[in-house]
Amino acid sequence: MTDKKKLIAPRLPRGFEDRLPAEISAVNAMIEKIRVVYERYGFDPVETPLFEYTEALGKFLPDTDRPNAGVFSLQDDDEQWLSLRYDLTAPLARHFAENFDKLPKPYRSYRAGYVFRNEKPGPGRFRQFMQFDADTVGAAGPEADAEMCMMLADTMDALGLAGKYVVKVNNRKVLDGVLEAAGITEYEQKLVVLRAIDKLDKFGIDGMKLLLGAGRKDESGDFTPGAGLTEPQQQVVVDFVSGKAPEENEGVAELRAMEALFRSAGYGPDRIDIDPSIVRGLEYYTGPVFEVVLTFPVINEKGQEVVFGAVGSGGRYDGLVSRFRSEPVPATGCSIGVSRLAHALKLTGNLSAEEPVGPVVVLVLDKEQTPRYQEITSRLRQAGIRAEMFMGNTKNFGKQVAYADKRNSPAVIIEGTQEREQGIVQIKDLVAGKEAAKAIADNAEWKAERPGQFECKDAEIVDRISALPAVAAYLRANK
Repeated sequence: MTDKKKLIAPRLPRGFEDRLPAEISAVNAMIEKIRVVYERYGFDPVETPLFEYTEALGKFLPDTDRPNAGVFSLQDDDEQWLSLRYDLTAPLARHFAENFDKLPKPYRSYRAGYVFRNEKPGPGRFRQFMQFDADTVGAAGPEADAEMCMMLADTMDALGLAGKYVVKVNNRKVLDGVLEAAGITEYEQKLVVLRAIDKLDKFGIDGMKLLLGAGRKDESGDFTPGAGLTEPQQQVVVDFVSGKAPEENEGVAELRAMEALFRSAGYGPDRIDIDPSIVRGLEYYTGPVFEVVLTFPVINEKGQEVVFGAVGSGGRYDGLVSRFRSEPVPATGCSIGVSRLAHALKLTGNLSAEEPVGPVVVLVLDKEQTPRYQEITSRLRQAGIRAEMFMGNTKNFGKQVAYADKRNSPAVIIEGTQEREQGIVQIKDLVAGKEAAKAIADNAEWKAERPGQFECKDAEIVDRISALPAVAAYLRANK
């Protein structure tokens, strides 16, 4: 008696997801619109690998023998540690530094691709997700930062989100000046204060003050320790986020220069606005920082109405490339979260959830005529039409049509012995057939009417298929 084969359970790893044709098609269409805007601004594509040497990534440098804190890592055959990229910026910095003498300066590029985070997954939080970045390396002026903000605004407009977003802009130098004015010097305390400012939109002034002081307890009873600031220190921060003009410094001057560029180019505060509550990474950004925030309400997992929030961000990071080179290299960039933005577009009806048009299926009713069916299929393909010959193991007509229906096929082509002798084929328009069938009461009537089905001569197959609305739309979109 042979041992029963042990089957492997088909399990998707936590924090990852399968993507199906409808989503892939919709996201590809969205990415294409983003690409068009980026290229209009003069950015060119570049592609870097999924893996980098771990030390080149920089953000999650290991302090153990196995550097898997935050990133997915492995050792290659010469014992060098490699890690899957966690963003698209660190690989760009390596690429620019490695090809410094060959590349134009400023270097303007965009990149789209998956990034990976070795973190605990949760609702809407994945270990693999897609980003779409653009960066200018080698330009130090605020005009380069302003351009990123204007490009983000134009991208949102191109995606049909006009009036539903605002690009919010701040400057790390301004924040540093506020922290200095409040007498906050310790690195860890600075982090807590910046996190508190970042929660202003969520908790309001009172909630932020709790986080600046002793701490805050949420509705579930969980306690978040605060920064421990004194009342006078808290007031300095509150005055800043409430709109009191900060003391003049380099960051304030840069914001004024950027605002002048926005307004002269026709971007009002309804599209790009200066906002003191915007906070980005303390150890990463060195100047202007910005977020593109969607302003329409959605219902969260608790049934509460909340603003959708950020779908992209960026800022100036003058220190990143300098990790590879002795001279300072200024850089600024933006990143769009593709998956999150796609979700937002679905909610606003600006991202199609429809399955893409499938192939026309040539049914195989007689195996001996397979070369003939293949010839019809090839003719359709040569005309630019998606087509396939049925290759399943059934001769059943109904099951072949059911297969085509599952593939979202616009039509099937039917040629049996009778049609072949007459030099014709039957074309069944599955889209029209479904619509017509709604008005047919019973199965006998449906069989008699054969809704959506018509015959044509062999020489007319390509023209008649091309004229079907679903196929015609596909051909227009794929010229």
